[in-house]
Amino acid sequence: MSADAVRRLIDHAILKPELSRSDVDAQLDEAAAHRVFSVCVRPGDVLHAVERLQGTGVGVGTVIGFPHGTTSTAAKVAESLQALADGAFELDMVQDIGAAKSGDWQRVERDVRAVVDVAGDTVVKVILETAYLTDDEIVAASRAAVAGGAAFVKTSTGFAGGGATVEHIRLMRETVGADTGVKASGGVRGLDTLLQMVDAGATRIGTSASARILDEVAHRAATGAASDRGDDTSSY
Repeated sequence: MSADAVRRLIDHAILKPELSRSDVDAQLDEAAAHRVFSVCVRPGDVLHAVERLQGTGVGVGTVIGFPHGTTSTAAKVAESLQALADGAFELDMVQDIGAAKSGDWQRVERDVRAVVDVAGDTVVKVILETAYLTDDEIVAASRAAVAGGAAFVKTSTGFAGGGATVEHIRLMRETVGADTGVKASGGVRGLDTLLQMVDAGATRIGTSASARILDEVAHRAATGAASDRGDDTSSY
């Protein structure tokens, strides 16, 4: 896979709660330098990120109801409206995980639909938080997200003790078909893992290891062999 193809897959995650403004700026500058598709930032950082990345071609997305999905639908709608006003071009919302675990799929669908409706043409991705779900629940949650109008289903927040797996990506792809995006997020810390996720059906990757991954692409293109650096185990 070419470097440009990998760049187009990456939503560079800048979501850790302890990041200072200077930490955020360093990550935004890294994303711009590597020309990734977008960054996914904390809601309070959207306006600043849009201003700092102006003219770079890097989009700014954000999260809604993050990381637990337990805020009310009204709160998710209000958060979405503010994010859009601040310039977010994509929204990654956490599904109502409690409703999912209760099997209340109509409630999950309504929650998604409310955000999709206020988002208009803006892409909405639904974070299922697969670490908490059985395979049957992943299938049902994926269906509810699509029924609610989501453009993508996404594996994880990265804060639930588990991230994307090849098996879950494959299951989500089989469930939603070819017309819905699938985003692998959480634990994608190296090029080999990224390629495995793409092979299983992922069409977008959420990671904070963008630099390591793209450096590895360049190394392999130049040498024909993998480097000995390994994954960035400190990343999201």
